[in-house]
Amino acid sequence: MMLRRTCFVLLVLVMMMTIGTASAQDEIVVDFYFPSATANDAEGIFQRYAHMFQEENSGITINPVFTGSYTDTRNTILTELQGGGAGPDAAVMLSIDLYSFAEEGYIIPAQTFIDAMDNGDEYASDFFPALMANGVDEEGNIWAIPFQRSTPILYYNADLLAEAGYDSPPTNNAELVEIAQALTTDERDGLLVPVAGGFPIWMYQSFAIAFGQNIVSDDPTEVYFNTPEAVAAVEFVRSLGTDLGVGPAGGAAWGDTPVAFLAGQAAMIYHTTGNLTRILNDADFEVGVWYLPSGPAGEDGTGYGAPTGGGNLYIFDDGSKSDAELDAIWRWVMFLSSPEIQADWGATTGYIAASASAWETEPLASLVEEAPQYGIARDQLQHVGKEFSSYATITIQGIINKTLESILTGEAEDAQAAMDAAQAQIDGILAEYR
Repeated sequence: MMLRRTCFVLLVLVMMMTIGTASAQDEIVVDFYFPSATANDAEGIFQRYAHMFQEENSGITINPVFTGSYTDTRNTILTELQGGGAGPDAAVMLSIDLYSFAEEGYIIPAQTFIDAMDNGDEYASDFFPALMANGVDEEGNIWAIPFQRSTPILYYNADLLAEAGYDSPPTNNAELVEIAQALTTDERDGLLVPVAGGFPIWMYQSFAIAFGQNIVSDDPTEVYFNTPEAVAAVEFVRSLGTDLGVGPAGGAAWGDTPVAFLAGQAAMIYHTTGNLTRILNDADFEVGVWYLPSGPAGEDGTGYGAPTGGGNLYIFDDGSKSDAELDAIWRWVMFLSSPEIQADWGATTGYIAASASAWETEPLASLVEEAPQYGIARDQLQHVGKEFSSYATITIQGIINKTLESILTGEAEDAQAAMDAAQAQIDGILAEYR
């Protein structure tokens, strides 16, 4: 099923193929909303980028607006738009927000802007396919541009592993448990996985993928939440805090996890690569980084798996913006997604620079030579799967999160039964899209 209003939007955009440029007298203000999910100084960074952009683009002013968490950002934008407000001109939102906003006609596809470029194919193909996957619809149209992208990765205290006789990180979940149990003490958890607090789906996906079946596909009408692999994955995550005893029952909280790691209260953690710079800067021990060893060993002995995550750049228009305004917005999107800014963003924060050429651009190119940890999340892309996204994403994600939470906390003892019930709800919602 094609996205609602896609045809209408594309017809409108065809009329914009000749893009105008704002005159110095007609100052254009681009309202840019952005979230933060880490302790990085996102506000300061985007103010710096806005200043750089304005020096190169006379007549365009960027107004960066910090809107809280990803969820806060989505809710703020929806509240403004549904209330008849203007909303942003561009925004960083979760990559999985695409279908929710496209269905309502709030965003327009980047594809038409790319098609109007002299080097559009070269521009688009420079992004890693794994990071582009959540920005493309089932027809292959690009709606959103990768920017603040991440994957969860394994952080480990290399000093503690060495003291326990381990000279390399775990490569599958059996090794993960072995090392975690060896490093667990009365004062220290062997492994923290942040699945507590109402949003376990992202970390859970790494286990589902590594167990052999992602919960989504390229078809936004299909969700696979009650497969044997999906059930085995959540049962394993639950066991980390129960039978295996390497972390707290129910998992750790998102914000507490890196704090505990830096304080020496956790030997290994799962967390976003977006925290890499902070952790490397603040740790008083050697920080190791590796692919997530979330699944059982395969033929090569490894059990890697992770979802992509983070935010994409979206363009908002209800059909009222002028060619000059749309040109200004697209210029800002191209600036943020350029190899130079992506290289700076990746080096400054630890998020994955989304384009291949950014990794050959300073300061990131030199940084990876000095600190190879920065290249791990990029290299892990060969093992990742698409982050959860479907039609009715917000509703279905809520069902999945609630179900996972009930299983992980022990409220629902029978994981299969709970996930069967959730799958029935999900299929009922998606039936109208099929």
